[in-house]
Amino acid sequence: MDFLFYGFLGQPLWMWLGFITLVIVLLVFDLGVLHKDTREIEMKESLLLSGFYITLGLLFGGFVWYQLGPQSGMEYLTGFVVEKSLAMDNIFVIAMIFSYFAIPRQYQHRVLLYGILGVIILRGIMIAAGAAIVENFEWVLYLFAAFLVFTGVKMLFASDHGYDVANNPVLKFMRKRFRVTDQLHGHNFVVKQEDPKTGKLKTFATPLLLALVLVEIADVIFAVDSIPAIFAITTDPYIVYTSNIFAILGLRALYFALSAMIHRFVYLKYALSIVLIFIGSKVFLADMLGLAKIPPAVSLSITLGILLTGIFASLWVTRKEEREAAPAADSPEANPAENFGR
Repeated sequence: MDFLFYGFLGQPLWMWLGFITLVIVLLVFDLGVLHKDTREIEMKESLLLSGFYITLGLLFGGFVWYQLGPQSGMEYLTGFVVEKSLAMDNIFVIAMIFSYFAIPRQYQHRVLLYGILGVIILRGIMIAAGAAIVENFEWVLYLFAAFLVFTGVKMLFASDHGYDVANNPVLKFMRKRFRVTDQLHGHNFVVKQEDPKTGKLKTFATPLLLALVLVEIADVIFAVDSIPAIFAITTDPYIVYTSNIFAILGLRALYFALSAMIHRFVYLKYALSIVLIFIGSKVFLADMLGLAKIPPAVSLSITLGILLTGIFASLWVTRKEEREAAPAADSPEANPAENFGR
């Protein structure tokens, strides 16, 4: 069993295998036990499941702290907070995708859960490539930092606009090159049916598969911001990868609770912008002050302070709007998906 202690991307192999095994067990339990039957996820269940994943992510941070030391533990927690916060923007895009394809809530969890499998693989590839580049070309960290500052400033002054699903080039390509049904076929991603042109039995993709592909693409796009952000916090691939995956696991569960109220987080975009600018700037600031790195505890405290200020300020400002909207939400005409996409 000596091979379990061989180094792999900076840490013993058993730590990587243990983490991957834990994630697989969680996914099997989620899909095969908790949600074996296709049904709608209620708010209470969403909050409980999300709380479970957040608690598990924090406990894993305790393991990192114990195994790799306090600094690594703080870096994991900072990365976990940053990744989960940045991924909240992804909730808006996912909701727009589901609204565009008219995916019922009882099928949305299936898309999100299968989407995680792609995320685990795609982010693993991106993080491994990033770690290899940083190890051989350390100056790339300054490019990452500059990119984060640029992205933060751009986000800070960008006007709010909806995600244009219909004009997505990948969606146009799939509709042009593949056979796609007009209607959903339950929870199936593909179905066999008669081709109206040839009369022969052919395989068709369903709108549920198109939604899954667009959700995966959205995650890759958001990873372009989030992965440089955590590399600016730590270059340990193990911490980068585990904090990424735990943040995404919990966010998928929280989607069903947040999607109905994400419109209330009016200042979250600005808070995230400032976080990106801070994380990118501290790389340059540390060099200017002659420091090896800004202490992880300070970085975590500032990041949490910015995010909590944005969240609580948003909820406070929109409290009156929420009270006025409450009666309308109880009416038969209310359509949360349409209201959310506005």
